[in-house]
This record gives sequence, structure tokens and C-alpha cells, in this order.
Amino acid sequence: MGTLVRKAVFPAAGLGTRFLPATKAQPKEMLPLVDTPMIQYVVEEAVASGVTDIIIVYRPDKRSIKRHFDASDFGARVKFRYAIQEKPRGLGHAVLAARRLVGNEPFAVLLGDDIVGDAPKPCLRQLLDVFEKHREPVIAVERVPREQVGRYGVIDGRRVSDRVWEIKDLVEKPKPEEAPSDLAIIGRYVLTPDVFPILARTRPGARGEIQLTDALRALRRRRPMYALEFEGRRHDTGDKLGFLQATVELALARPDLGPAFRTYLQSLRL
Repeated sequence: MGTLVRKAVFPAAGLGTRFLPATKAQPKEMLPLVDTPMIQYVVEEAVASGVTDIIIVYRPDKRSIKRHFDASDFGARVKFRYAIQEKPRGLGHAVLAARRLVGNEPFAVLLGDDIVGDAPKPCLRQLLDVFEKHREPVIAVERVPREQVGRYGVIDGRRVSDRVWEIKDLVEKPKPEEAPSDLAIIGRYVLTPDVFPILARTRPGARGEIQLTDALRALRRRRPMYALEFEGRRHDTGDKLGFLQATVELALARPDLGPAFRTYLQSLRL
């Protein structure tokens, strides 16, 4: 599958504190959904979307991620490369860590906490189709209940087609009553390399983190930017309840496990 975007960045240097004690000795990204590490689901999505160059940003103590993909069965068509982020200092800092490996070309960013399934085509592929039409940055958005918008970045936009919006502004974790919309940014981006010098100049916020949303706001003032309401079901596996829900739904969808697992769940008479 031909694509203008060959490279994808996977930030994987977080501390995984919400999953302690399991993450004391194991990266959160390697926690299995049924029998597959979370990060592999998003890597498979990228490869199915036409990406051939996988760039994983990780901490030195997370070498099990590298070992996992060094022994992967993706074959010679997919290249794995790695960038070090010594300390987790925000999503923007993680993306900036990949600057040398990305170079001067458009690239995707995929967050492992967001697993998207039950889609007519991979979520990233949907974004790439919009990028190839407009040749401008594209981010994935999803409608969320108004009371939950404070957990996300949110866009203010103008609809240009059924599921595509031209972004007027991005707001990080607004109060529900002040949010410009209920369209929340989720962990899929297609970006252009001019975001890197902006990230390099972006000041850390109150928690010492460099936010990608802040850099995207600055990039939006320089060029058009689009958002896509993607098709598919998103699982927030960065949350314990979301992780459990994803495990159940993915297991039910497996031909080898689904029928017996469904019978078991029904037998519980919950």
C-alpha cells in the first residue's frame, strides 16, 4: 500500500504508575491484551496502514520493548528504530526525541493507550487518507460526554465534510462549561516536520511537561490543520477499567476463544 507517510513514532517512555505494582518491573506497553502486548496492537495498525519505519521512543530501563520487536515476525519490509527519552517530560518531549530519526518528512504518532478496533479500515489509514487529500496535519477526534472533556484536548473546528473538520483552535483539558466542543483528541496524529522547531521552543507547563497540544496550537497559526472523526471503537487501555473492557471484547472477537469465553461469561449470570 503506497503512502506519503512512511514513518510512525510510538511514545513508550511513560512511568505506568496507574498500573502499579505490575509496572514495577514490566513496561505498561508490554502488558498483554489476551496474549498480545498493547504496543503491538498499535504497531500492527501502523503497518496495516502502510507505514514501514517504526520509531519507538523509550527509556533505557524498558529494553524488553526492544527485545520484543527485535524478535518480531514483521519481516524485512518493516524497520524498527529506537530513540531514548531519559525522563518522561510530556508527549511533546517524547515526539521531539524522535526528531533525528524522522528527519524532514511527514510522520504519524500513535499512542499505545488507544486501541482502535471494529473499523472498516485501520484508524491511522483513515487519517492518512485525509492527509493525502489536504497535505496538512491531521489528528483523530472522538465525541465524548460533555462531563468528560476535561480529561482530553478538545478542538474548535469548522466541518468541511461528513467526518472531517478544519481546526480553528485546540484547548488542553478545558472545563466542561468552557469547552468549544465535545470533540476530544485521541492518540493518533499525522504531522509535518515543521512541528519539531516549535516543540523545541515550547516551554514546559506546570508539571514540567512539554505538551504536544501547545505545539499544535502554534503550528495551527502557521498552516491549516484538520481533524477526523474516525470510524471504529476505541478502548482506553491506559485506564484499568478500559484495559479490562478491551481484554474482554478482544477475547470475544477471537474465533479460537470467543465462543467458549462467551459461554463462560453467560454462565456467571451477572
